[in-house]
Amino acid sequence: MSARKFLVIADESPEFISALRFACRRARSTGGHVALLKVIEPAVFEHWSGVRDEIERQAREEAEGYLQQMAERVLSESGQPAEFIIARADSTRAALRQVIGEDADIKILVLAAAVDGRGPGPLVTSIAREGVKWGGRKVPVTVVPGDLTDAELEDLA
Repeated sequence: MSARKFLVIADESPEFISALRFACRRARSTGGHVALLKVIEPAVFEHWSGVRDEIERQAREEAEGYLQQMAERVLSESGQPAEFIIARADSTRAALRQVIGEDADIKILVLAAAVDGRGPGPLVTSIAREGVKWGGRKVPVTVVPGDLTDAELEDLA
């Protein structure tokens, strides 16, 4: 049996780090590991495929660079190297359906609620409205407050 994966969506939101830190600590305490999902939305250039290809290449390089920046944090906080997943999809929800549907080792999706006072964030809202079925699988979703302190995260995880 393989180790359970805690999937975290790697984006530039302020709450991402809270989700990542929680997932790392849970992975450490349960013998699992963290998978980081970076979603790249397709470039739309119908007439200039060369331009589209270059934009997508640059987006992939940026995604890889961002994930590499997070690698040291994941290793130090979880004790295991991160798994990187880069998905090209029209939306984060579509990418989640694809990735979770293809990887049975993903056991928990970890999200953090937005902290800016405008609601929990679009993905958390979408999940609350549409449910947690990802293709043919249902995966539990852990939503952590995006403004947890290190001490609070340590206590919860």
